[in-house]
Amino acid sequence: MPTEILMPALSPTMEEGTLAKWLVKEGDTVSAGDILAEIETDKATMEFEAVDEGTIGKILVAEGSEGVKVNSPIAVLLEEGESADDIGDADAAAPSAPQASDAGKKAAATGGSDAPAAPAPAAAAATPAPAASTGGDGTRIFASPLARRIAADKGLDLAQIKGSGPRGRIVKADVENAQAGAAPAPAQAAASEAPAAAASKPAAAAMPTGPDAAQVIKMYEGRDYEEVKLDGMRRTVASRLTEAKQTIPHFYLRRDIKLDALLKFRSQLNKQLEARGVKLSVNDFIIKACALALQAVPAANAVWAGDRMLKLKPSDVAVAVAVDGGLFTPVLKDAEMKSLSALSAEMKDLATRARDRKLAPHEYVGGSFAISNLGMFGVDNFDAVINPPHGAILAVGAGVKKPVVGADGELAVATVMSVTLSVDHRVIDGALGAELLQQIVDNLENPMVMLA
Repeated sequence: MPTEILMPALSPTMEEGTLAKWLVKEGDTVSAGDILAEIETDKATMEFEAVDEGTIGKILVAEGSEGVKVNSPIAVLLEEGESADDIGDADAAAPSAPQASDAGKKAAATGGSDAPAAPAPAAAAATPAPAASTGGDGTRIFASPLARRIAADKGLDLAQIKGSGPRGRIVKADVENAQAGAAPAPAQAAASEAPAAAASKPAAAAMPTGPDAAQVIKMYEGRDYEEVKLDGMRRTVASRLTEAKQTIPHFYLRRDIKLDALLKFRSQLNKQLEARGVKLSVNDFIIKACALALQAVPAANAVWAGDRMLKLKPSDVAVAVAVDGGLFTPVLKDAEMKSLSALSAEMKDLATRARDRKLAPHEYVGGSFAISNLGMFGVDNFDAVINPPHGAILAVGAGVKKPVVGADGELAVATVMSVTLSVDHRVIDGALGAELLQQIVDNLENPMVMLA
């Protein structure tokens, strides 16, 4: 029976996408791993690969279509011996596509960092065929023709292989990776546990969004304006920021940091690194300072996970990067172990690819702590919104010359940077947050310590 190819969830926050471009046409033969289409998610344009072999029998969603829901059919794949005449029968027999799970919809509030939730399968989904083989206990086994042929050649029992394809369908990769005589996979148990877990999870309350479009448009009737359509990223940012401010109990800690020692040290390092083409920014030092502070105050290196906290051992620091129409927060993993020059090179690469919307989901998902730096735009200070499930975010302002009173009571001029630590009170209490911020201040005011 023909197989439905479903709209995949290519990022953790994707609920719908735009089918930007088909790279195949009806009648084309495809194999597992072939690129079928380019799909615009809420974060990037990504390639979508086939997980099975066959012939493209029908394209259901036209190129350029927007708002295509995850798990909705976008094309039909014909197996060996099938023709386009079979497509009508497949439509009648096919069960409805499952909806995307709540876990697959979680993401970061200010840029896309996501909750540590598994995205929905990014593979072509298969509609189970009535002619599927059966196991020894009479259970129907759904597998692609290629998978069945490989299993027969390898002497494998399909009943003992867990399918990784949509709806548990066994595909080529499953039989290639399987060992003869492998223990039966608990596919039925896993399938039954998933709905039970979803049922036990309370549904999220609808968030108030203010006046609807018609009401707002009426307010400005007769005025000159341009209506701007929201893309996927803007919708996600709006939704997640609203959720973050409504559900996270923020509190704020503010400090001024004297930068003169850091600026002098940075200038010396950059002269020595000039031959290697390395130029460190103040932001590189801030990333390193935060990473080391999370190690010095490990209780603050935590995230909120609904009914528990997760305390991380590495310092995975996210950094907000502005892009057209929204934000990304790429994550620098194990930042405490990397040199300043390594952090600088990695951050430049992540920022460049973020602006080109070429980041993979694993590069902007996770982390326990975020940095948002608007100092380069001349902003003196601001309060940032926490990026769930992070425990805190540091808002960094510009370094400006200010009069300060020295330790000896003398008045002097220093370069001072104002920072605000936004903290999730469920994860970090006031004293713990103050301790973390003090460590950040100490690292930046004594930069040589960060190299010890």
